[in-house]
Amino acid sequence: MSDLEKQQSVEDAISTLEASKGNSQEQTDYAARMAQTYAQNQAAFNANGNPDEQNVSTNVDPKELEDHDNNVEFVEAEPCQDESELLRQELSQLQGEVEVLKQTVASEHDKMVRAVAEADNVRKRAAQDVERERKFALEKFVKSLMPVYDALEKALEFSDRNNEATKATIDGVENTLTLFLKELSSFGVERIDPTGQPFDPNFHQAISMVPSTEVPNNHVLSTMQKGFTLNGRVVRPAMVIVAKV
Repeated sequence: MSDLEKQQSVEDAISTLEASKGNSQEQTDYAARMAQTYAQNQAAFNANGNPDEQNVSTNVDPKELEDHDNNVEFVEAEPCQDESELLRQELSQLQGEVEVLKQTVASEHDKMVRAVAEADNVRKRAAQDVERERKFALEKFVKSLMPVYDALEKALEFSDRNNEATKATIDGVENTLTLFLKELSSFGVERIDPTGQPFDPNFHQAISMVPSTEVPNNHVLSTMQKGFTLNGRVVRPAMVIVAKV
């Protein structure tokens, strides 16, 4: 390569560097020196095949190289269009997974609330059943005692209270019947004797209706058989005769 051609290459490199947008004067000078050194080394290589054998030296100060490297600003490359599209797809997928998780949490919460409510209902029903069994466990036993009461009552009904010979027996039966009713009452058993009261189909069982002026219409004229309740529940309704006008 001739000196003229080397000079022209250096000048072209300098012109190109000066035309570069955003470069400082210091960077331009540095590039010019690097271009000149490159031309010298190229000339030596073309002449001898190895620039080191000719002891070719550069005019570039190592400190200048270090300062130049420190001043070089690295610009982070912007993600390409494909990467942006991939990020948007991943974001959309994550948002979809979040929505699915929200729906799952809401569904599980609803199931939990329903399970708690059902458990509470079961507990209440169980408590009601226990209370009902406690209150009415004696129902069959009370029903079995009804004939005993009827027998004692009939004995007093057909006894001659004017007979001195049976007076003590009658008094004993009365005391027994009174004690019997008292013990039944302590267990929630009450007697139904509706004579003279309005007829109530919930507690009374009418066996007939007869005209009468002794009691108002649709009132109990007489009780043929006493009824009983256990804690408010009818164990046996009273059998009555109802008056009508």
